[in-house]
Amino acid sequence: MSLEIKTSSLEPIRHTFANISRRFGEKPATRYQEATYDAQGTTNFHYKPLWNPDKTLNDKTYSVIQMTDWYDLKDPRQFYYGAYVQNRARLQDTAESNYKFFEKRDLLNNLSEEVLETVTFGLIPLRHVEQTANLNFMYGAAYGYGTAITQACLYAGMDRLGMAQYLSRIGLLIDGNSSDSLQQGKAYWMNDTAWQGVRALCENTLVVKDWFELFIAQSLVMDTVIHVVHYQHLDNWLVEHNGRDIAMLTEFMQDCFKDLTGWSNSVIKIIVAESEDNKAHCQQWLDKWLDKVLVAYQPLIEKLSGAEQAVIVVADIQAQLAKRCKTVGLSTVTAA
Repeated sequence: MSLEIKTSSLEPIRHTFANISRRFGEKPATRYQEATYDAQGTTNFHYKPLWNPDKTLNDKTYSVIQMTDWYDLKDPRQFYYGAYVQNRARLQDTAESNYKFFEKRDLLNNLSEEVLETVTFGLIPLRHVEQTANLNFMYGAAYGYGTAITQACLYAGMDRLGMAQYLSRIGLLIDGNSSDSLQQGKAYWMNDTAWQGVRALCENTLVVKDWFELFIAQSLVMDTVIHVVHYQHLDNWLVEHNGRDIAMLTEFMQDCFKDLTGWSNSVIKIIVAESEDNKAHCQQWLDKWLDKVLVAYQPLIEKLSGAEQAVIVVADIQAQLAKRCKTVGLSTVTAA
C-alpha cells in the first residue's frame, strides 16, 4: 500500500490592504508601507479639540506649509515601530557595553579634575536641552499631518529622551551615583550666565505654534549647533586633555545625530522642493532661528572654548550648516 500526498498552492485573493493597493498596486507591500501610508484618520471625527475649537483633529493648517500629498515625507530609513525598536536596541546594547567597560576598568580614575569639571559644565546641563528637543519633536508628532512624518517625529523625540538619560548616566558615573554632578549641572543651567541664552532659547521654542517652523529650528539649526559644540569641539578638547574615555559614553548620541540628520534632511528637502511658498517659509525660518541660536550659544561657546577658539567654532557651525542647507535646497549667509 502506498500513500500519495498531493500539494496545491492557493493564490491569495488580495496581497495587501485596499489603501495600500490604491497607492502601490495589487502586490505584496512592505511592513513600512502597511504601517504608514494612510494610517492617519481623516474623516468621521466626533468632536473638535477642546483646546483649539477652530481646528479639527489631524488638521493640515497647524503649519503654513502645504503638500499635495503629506505621505511624500516618507522616512528613508523605513522606520515603523518594529524596525525602529530593533535598530535602537542594537545601539543601546553597544552603549550599555561601553558604560559597563568604563565602570569595570575604573576609567574614571584616569580623568583629571579639570576634565571632570568641564564634563559637568559642558555636558551635564545639556540633558535639559535634550529634554526640550524631546518636547519639540513630540509637538511635531502631535500636530504634524500624515503618519509618515508624525511617527518619525515620535521616534526622534524618544531618541532625544534617550540622549538626556545617557547624559544623566554620565553624571552618575563621574560622581559615584551621588547625583552631585546632576545637581551641579542643574545649578549651571539655572544660574550660570553662559547657559542662560541657551535656556531662554529652549523656552522660546516651546511656544512656537507652527510645527514645521519648530522642526526647522530644532532639527536643522539647533541640532547642528549642539553637534558641533558639544560632540565635536568639546570632544576634541577632552581628547587633548586625556579625557578621551568620555567619548565612548557619548557614542549613542553621535550615532543618533547622524541618523536623525539624514532623516530630517530628507524631510526638509522634499518640502522645499514642493513649492516656492514652502521654500520661502523655510528660508525665513532658517534665517530667523540661525540668528537666535548663534546669539544664544555665543557666551557658552566662549566659556567652553575661549574667545579666540570660539571664532573657529562659530565658523565651523556656519560651514556645516551651509553644507546641510545646500543639500536641502536652502541657503545661509555663509553659503551665498
